[in-house]
Amino acid sequence: MNAPEPSEPAYRSLAAELRGRIAAGQYPEGVRLPTEAELATEFGLSRQTVRRAFLELVGDGSVYRIPGRGTFAHENAGRYLRQLGSIEDRMNLSADTEMRVVEPPSRRVDLEAAGRLQLDTDVVWRMLFTRSHDTVPFVLTTVWWPEPVAEVIAGRPEVAAGAVSEHTMIGLLEPHLADPISECVQSITAATADDRVATVLGCPPGHAVLRVDRLYKNTHGQGVELAISYFLPEHYTYRVTLRRSGHSPT
Repeated sequence: MNAPEPSEPAYRSLAAELRGRIAAGQYPEGVRLPTEAELATEFGLSRQTVRRAFLELVGDGSVYRIPGRGTFAHENAGRYLRQLGSIEDRMNLSADTEMRVVEPPSRRVDLEAAGRLQLDTDVVWRMLFTRSHDTVPFVLTTVWWPEPVAEVIAGRPEVAAGAVSEHTMIGLLEPHLADPISECVQSITAATADDRVATVLGCPPGHAVLRVDRLYKNTHGQGVELAISYFLPEHYTYRVTLRRSGHSPT
């Protein structure tokens, strides 16, 4: 006789219920959800269980928390949402997205990329890949590396043509670098999809996209990777939490 299936943890059931209420519009964008105490009373749960449910919702982007004010709804509408505040966050992007290699690493001459990486040579390596969330591609990224960096990644099965994995490029590179990545310079601009971006992401040419440029540097200030990404706004939300220095949440 088979053993009964274990029941779902209470905090996950609560998270699913709250997620459903947000999707149904019961808690519209920016509206504060009930407090931990109120939800504990409504569902007959401990506040610790409610707190764990909130943490899960924060993690998947369904809500955001403002210290001293409460927990607020964020209507994702099927978008991929990730708060990125550190290089470690970039490396951990693999937790809930999937990378598919469109073009494997190849050696080429690229004056612009070499210049942005501040190289003494015009030779760089380039690779293209998409990232998907729930099988929906939301970004096309092109990366360029100096030749010494490319040597530690080219030829690996994770970057072969058509390879699919949960890795991130930074996560793959970091363990093999002589000097760790210590800085990422980022710019975000509005752009339109060219034919290549439109084909890969499944949108019409000229469609509005979000362009994100990132230049990663090591502890010696040397360029490690230049990445240019085009995000579909229909499937992606970018949010950054800013805090005043010298002030801690109460």
